[in-house]
Amino acid sequence: MTSPNLHPMINVAVKAARAAGAIINRAALDVESVRVSQKQVNDFVTEVDQASEQAIIETLLTAYPGHAIWAEESGHEHGAKDSEFVWIIDPLDGTTNFIHGLPIYCVSIALAVKGKIEQAVVYDPTRNDLFTATKGRGAYMNNRRLRVAKRIRLQECLIATGFPYRVDDDVKFYLTMLGDVIQRSAGVRRPGAAALDLAYVAAGFTDGFFELGLQPWDVAAGSLLITEAGGLVGNLSGDANFLEQRECLAANPRIYGQLVALLGKYSKFASVTDKASVQALT
Repeated sequence: MTSPNLHPMINVAVKAARAAGAIINRAALDVESVRVSQKQVNDFVTEVDQASEQAIIETLLTAYPGHAIWAEESGHEHGAKDSEFVWIIDPLDGTTNFIHGLPIYCVSIALAVKGKIEQAVVYDPTRNDLFTATKGRGAYMNNRRLRVAKRIRLQECLIATGFPYRVDDDVKFYLTMLGDVIQRSAGVRRPGAAALDLAYVAAGFTDGFFELGLQPWDVAAGSLLITEAGGLVGNLSGDANFLEQRECLAANPRIYGQLVALLGKYSKFASVTDKASVQALT
């Protein structure tokens, strides 16, 4: 398939993602020497996250000095403060994988305009896979148009997730939820980089994804890839306005409906009755 008619803003975001990817790939050659510090237990940041973020911000602000930045490591300290154009950046999603030399991590860059995601790039530097989407123009992987998978029975589906890793996460609650999905699907996978997990649902490599505790920069770009590939994304109870709710569920429309029916009771927005039924299980 021919290359999409790329929006100029996507071209700049791709340039930023590739610059970050080059930094990450260089560091991956000698990952033992990368300096690592802990933001909190099991939440790591490396000098590579920071260098990658800096390269992205410089590239974006050189092209669009009037835009705002919302980045994982530096927050809102760069860019204009009051712009309705906000770049949402995760410079290295999957830091824990990266530190261990497990080659599953990516760069995620999204542009929100008046609070709605309009441009998205997810770049996997180890495989040189580039996922892009512009609102209304479709989602692409390396210039090939993406569509979510066509399966309609949850029992045949491969579902991706992310395990809890923070000390205050309710592991028991999560394992009950996971058990529900394991018993009703063909398999569950836990790769370790949410932005890439969402890109893989958009590409049809997996049929669905769910995770709790995610930040907006983990899911912003991936959410547009999903919707532009014909899928649905929201919180566990099916609300599409999910970006800052720390719950994420994505799949093709038929499987999404089945996952909402299965997982909706675990949502923090579930009814009192549903919450009581979950407490009884955990």
